Order: sequence, then structure tokens, then C-alpha cells
Amino acid sequence: MSGGRAMGGETVYNRIAVLRVERGVSRRQLAEALGVHYQTIGYLERGEYSPSLHLALRIAEYFEVPVEVVFSTTPFPRIGSTPRSG
Repeated sequence: MSGGRAMGGETVYNRIAVLRVERGVSRRQLAEALGVHYQTIGYLERGEYSPSLHLALRIAEYFEVPVEVVFSTTPFPRIGSTPRSG
């Protein structure tokens, strides 16, 4: 549900939107907690902006998950895309 080409040609995929919606947090609430502009959250979610390492770690800390749960250099599998066995 996220990803895209960031400046410099490096693609960073993320699950910020999924985590945010799961926890009922608005873009504005997340932005305030992180001390960034709410539009920055939108840019991150759409993959239009790659966060600094410091911001990436703070986002993971906010959601209380390892940074690898939030960010990846490869696309995350779509939810429900794995065939069920049995």
C-alpha cells in the first residue's frame, strides 16, 4: 500500500499507512507526535519522500515495532495475496 520512487532513485517501501490506520491514528496526530508537518506523512506514505534514518527509527519507535516492519527496500506482499493451503 505504499512505496514509489524517492529522490535520488532509491526506492523505500513502507507500511506507515497500514500501521496508522490499524491504530486509528490520523496523519496529523502522527506528524505531531514526530514533530514533522502532516504533509510529510502523506509524502512518506506515497513513497514520494524517503525518511532520514533518524526519522525512520522514530516512526518505528512510535508504532513500537522493529524498523524492518515499517520500511523495506523491496515491496511488501499485499495483504490477502498469499494463497491459502488446505
